[in-house]
Amino acid sequence: MVSLPQGFPAGAAIPDVVVELGEVFARAGHDLSLVGGPVRDLFLGRTSPDLDFTTDATPDQITAAVEGWADAHWDIGRAFGTIGIRRGEHTLEVTTYRSEAYDATSRKPTVQFGQSLAQDLVRRDFTVNAMALQLPSFELVDPHGGVRDLHAKVLRTPATAEESFSDDPLRMMRAARFASQLGLKVAEPVWSAMSGMAERLRIVSAERIQAELVKLICGADPRAGIDVMVETGLADIVLPEVPALKLTDDEHRRHKDVYQHSLQVMEQAAELETDSDGPVPRPDFVLRFAALMHDVGKPKTRRFESGGGVSFRHHDVVGAKLTRKRMQALKFDKESIRAVTLLVELHMRFYGYGDQGWSDSAVRRYVTDAGDQLDRLHRLTRSDVTTRNRKKATRLAHAYDDLETRISELREKEELAKIRPHLNGEQIMQILDLPPGPQVGRAYKFLLEHRMEHGPMDEEAAVALLRQWAEEQF
Repeated sequence: MVSLPQGFPAGAAIPDVVVELGEVFARAGHDLSLVGGPVRDLFLGRTSPDLDFTTDATPDQITAAVEGWADAHWDIGRAFGTIGIRRGEHTLEVTTYRSEAYDATSRKPTVQFGQSLAQDLVRRDFTVNAMALQLPSFELVDPHGGVRDLHAKVLRTPATAEESFSDDPLRMMRAARFASQLGLKVAEPVWSAMSGMAERLRIVSAERIQAELVKLICGADPRAGIDVMVETGLADIVLPEVPALKLTDDEHRRHKDVYQHSLQVMEQAAELETDSDGPVPRPDFVLRFAALMHDVGKPKTRRFESGGGVSFRHHDVVGAKLTRKRMQALKFDKESIRAVTLLVELHMRFYGYGDQGWSDSAVRRYVTDAGDQLDRLHRLTRSDVTTRNRKKATRLAHAYDDLETRISELREKEELAKIRPHLNGEQIMQILDLPPGPQVGRAYKFLLEHRMEHGPMDEEAAVALLRQWAEEQF
């Protein structure tokens, strides 16, 4: 690492490879600057995972300059002026100065190469990302007050917000993301432009929106990011089920604000994440997103009862369907969709345990239905308690403590994670002299249900049980 000169925060340093690349370009007669997030992070005391550079060199000149120095280089986005470079363990991206704009109906920018660093910086999303460190001189270029805005914790745009968001509407999502990740407050002109231009987000691809949403949810303060999305109208486009939670609050205040409750549950779930060696390492998108979405079925299931109460029967099942549909629209992978929707569907399963108690069979079903999401379900269920009634909260916490203890005891005795029927399919076919087919499936399901209900039994008893069932069925 190379330490930066006076004027930068104490201890600020950059990798040796950054200085080396600056010297390579200088020898070739080209300007080179570290730009954007890596420069911003120097002032935040963070190490940026990305190393992005901008230069006056064209893509062909970039590849010529690094020939012999780079271990490899490739056209990561030549049409956009970007060349990828690998040097040792470092992956670098160098982009020609750009000036770009989006057509009013297009998802892709019309790229034009710029002529200067100043022209490149003014087209960037926010002032905190419109700073450059010229190499190898280490001169900071900050024409739009990015350092000042970082200290003030405010998010502004280099050009007008309308111009910036017209160039790339996804920047509105980034504003919400930076509220979550960096704790920045959106400046009024930026907020106003976001509110007025939210509909333009519809032209952005679902994949790009998904990537920003994941970063927002995994930020240090996801509640702040979601609030920005909801209050500016971005959530109406991206995640309409969340602002709809506000509609469950009625003028008589007969039940809690479901929107604020959901944000609190998300916060509490994040607090229960583990270190990297634990079962739910932070930040965990699946747990946090399930917490945010767990009650989205309530607006569609709200009913006012004759006694003045409000009910939301089956909101867990309805919410799981709504969540699946939304995640599919945002092009999430199948495994993430399965995990989140399962948690939403099961988040109410625990309630009533403290009042009624569960049989061992019910505990087995709880574990089996949760499957590989049990550790997340534990945390989601505990996070779903936001009542101010301390006695009620304590009672629910003790009840869940008891449930987890019973799960541990049964798991130790019965290996709950590996619950299978007493006999497998081949044994069933051999004992009953059946060919493969639906009858074998029915027999397997019967044995599994019996195992869940009554616990393990030896093979001899299982064979007798199977024969008795088959006589009654066949």
